Amino acid sequence: AVVLRGETQAARTVTARAETNGLIITTPLRKGTFVGEADVLCQLDPGTRAANLSDAKARLESARARVPETQARIEEAKAKLDEAKINFNAANKLSEGGFASESRVANAQATVRTAEAAVASAKAGFDTTRSGIQSAEAAVASAEKEIERLTIRAPFAGLLETDTAELGSLLEPG
Repeated sequence: AVVLRGETQAARTVTARAETNGLIITTPLRKGTFVGEADVLCQLDPGTRAANLSDAKARLESARARVPETQARIEEAKAKLDEAKINFNAANKLSEGGFASESRVANAQATVRTAEAAVASAKAGFDTTRSGIQSAEAAVASAEKEIERLTIRAPFAGLLETDTAELGSLLEPG
């Protein structure tokens, strides 16, 4: 037998910190426990986070449901623009032949401009709908990430040097 004296030192250390706030609802692991990578150290109370996720998903579906409506508005506005252009051309030709008044031509031209504005407005409405979808997707991703943060996991395998926390304690981010 060989008796040696020495000192050991951890190859790496980390302080596990909460990324969100909440009460600890599972019995945390105690000091001296060996943990594997991604083992659960403790879990936080989800509170209303599931409801927030459901709300975000509902807003996303609502935003997606508006896409056909906004596309239909664009098509309707384009059809009205085509009709207005045809009426303007007809009024213009009749005016050239002396069969229509200048006010009819001006009215037809105003109708064309109104229809062009309606097309631009419908396209802006579609862009707004797309932005609403992106915003709702971000809200869903944020709510899902917040739920993921409720479980505090070991970043790598090793030995716990301190108690992780106490059951019922309120953890704050950091």
